Amino acid sequence: MVPSPSAPWIYRHSRTLIFAIATLGAIETAYLTGAKLLGRSAICPTQGCHDVLNSSYATVFGLPISLFGFLAYLGMAALAAAPGLANPDSQKALRAQLNRWTWWPMFGLGTAMAVMSGFLMYLLAFELHALCPYCIASATFSATLFLLTLVGRSWEDFGLQALVGVAVTMVALVTVLGVYGGSPTTATETAQLASRQITTPSGPAELSLARHLKQMGVKTYGAYWCPHCYEQKQLFGRQAFSMLDYVECDPKGNNARPQLCRDAGIKAYPSWEIDGQLYTGRLALEELAQLSDYQGRQDFIGNLGLKSRP
Repeated sequence: MVPSPSAPWIYRHSRTLIFAIATLGAIETAYLTGAKLLGRSAICPTQGCHDVLNSSYATVFGLPISLFGFLAYLGMAALAAAPGLANPDSQKALRAQLNRWTWWPMFGLGTAMAVMSGFLMYLLAFELHALCPYCIASATFSATLFLLTLVGRSWEDFGLQALVGVAVTMVALVTVLGVYGGSPTTATETAQLASRQITTPSGPAELSLARHLKQMGVKTYGAYWCPHCYEQKQLFGRQAFSMLDYVECDPKGNNARPQLCRDAGIKAYPSWEIDGQLYTGRLALEELAQLSDYQGRQDFIGNLGLKSRP
């Protein structure tokens, strides 16, 4: 039933609160997802945002984890708003059914979001040791949504509710442990990614550009797990890239120098430091030649059709 005017305040306004908080969460995660997919840096007051959002934990199945958060928030907002879409005068029965049927999915989704956010906060505190306001805000949103789905209506069968909550919690834990148990954070796969070999050869033009960049003191910053960093290496080829001053930013990588990355203000991978100016994203070799005033031969063989930043 739709809450009556005499029902407790929380019963009458819980859906509105859920919709508002879920909308805020969707906006936040949409922004982070867009920044990640476009290779841009999210605006953040702390270095921890950069460390977290560019870590191996921030990507699942090749997609930003924020994308999955966005879909969860969007689903929660849609469920909360569903009864309000029915006409309160001519569709009272439908409105009441939607109000009743959507509470269980909201409770299940809220439980799963709270569990997963809790696990991610554990990683934040004990694995990454970083302060990320975006992550904390999202975890707060998720916890609040769970509490609102728990107390936002009168649950007739507390035993069934507890059973559903435990079941969803177990599934969420198994899922998140399975995902991160098979992610690049395991020791074996970390070593595999860190030792991934450059397979393309270097031509005379690539070698000449690399020498020029080295002489200019140009630095390139990246992380062993970053796909665009690997593409950048492939553009240069084995011999040419080995000549560059490459700085590994992830502490888990080989010969890592994370402090240099922090001092340089690196916000995204890969990044190039040329004449004191930072350029982010995978750069075509012609673009690097232009930015560094390279005047040598430019018949590059390693561009693989990649002529500009993604």
